[in-house]
Amino acid sequence: MSVNKAILIGHLGKDPELRYTQSGRAVASFTLATNERWTTQDGQKQESTTWHNIVAWGKQAEVIKEYLSKGRQIYIEGRIANRSYDDKEGNKRYVSEVVVQNFQFLGSRGDSGGGSAEPSGQPGPDLPPPPAGEASDDDDLPF
Repeated sequence: MSVNKAILIGHLGKDPELRYTQSGRAVASFTLATNERWTTQDGQKQESTTWHNIVAWGKQAEVIKEYLSKGRQIYIEGRIANRSYDDKEGNKRYVSEVVVQNFQFLGSRGDSGGGSAEPSGQPGPDLPPPPAGEASDDDDLPF
């Protein structure tokens, strides 16, 4: 027996990008930030953000693109997928991503994670930018 399941609750790091395959199937991709907070033994508060590449297909992709934007919070269940591809310069690139199987919007449509009732288009206050070496370069996506 084996299990490949990821469960994440986090905030979108960018607006979902919706594309269509040559066969017309919708695919949405975006980054999701999850935060871990803890207190050290000497009482100092620490925080770490992990960035996840998320991919949704079909009707789920279209719904996510329509209703979610940068900073919004979402619950995602999915499977972890690893793939490789050649970028524009012919270099082999590797990517790990969570392929959405189930999701649920969290917060209100105008809530960007910062408690604001108005959409701000900005991530919540606990959302640092993705590290330079870990952000996916959209030009390198094979679709």
